[in-house]
Amino acid sequence: MDSLFSELSSQQGDGWMRAQSDIERIWSRSGSAALDLLLMRGEAALDAGDVPAAIGHLTALTENAPGFAAGWAARAVAFQLAGETGPAMADLAQALRLEPRHWPSVTLLATILEDMGDTERALAAYRESLAINPHQEEAEDGVARLMAESQGQDA
Repeated sequence: MDSLFSELSSQQGDGWMRAQSDIERIWSRSGSAALDLLLMRGEAALDAGDVPAAIGHLTALTENAPGFAAGWAARAVAFQLAGETGPAMADLAQALRLEPRHWPSVTLLATILEDMGDTERALAAYRESLAINPHQEEAEDGVARLMAESQGQDA
């Protein structure tokens, strides 16, 4: 994984795209076909807009695979979509304890902090996420937005 993360952080060429894809594929595998199916069902439910079903599948996943960061990260997304910020933050914390380089979780944390009005911590989280994976449009946009806001306040 370290070599993939090194390649991901490269600004030269397009090898970072393969590295990103490989990292995401590794993260999506729990080691159990049944648990991987729960993740796929949870993600499919999210894609279909069925947040309660997604939370159900992903809760079953986190209960049966508490060491699987992708399960916590996916359930954090579902909780955030359900407007349940506290549980989303708790799940992000668990995902990041298990995989500190899980940039989608860091970016979601930044988004939540921004929504809460904590722009200083949101900006730090977006920057941290970009330090892990500098090829994220959402995090780049977050930094640009918060920098523009802070410059507008300084004027």
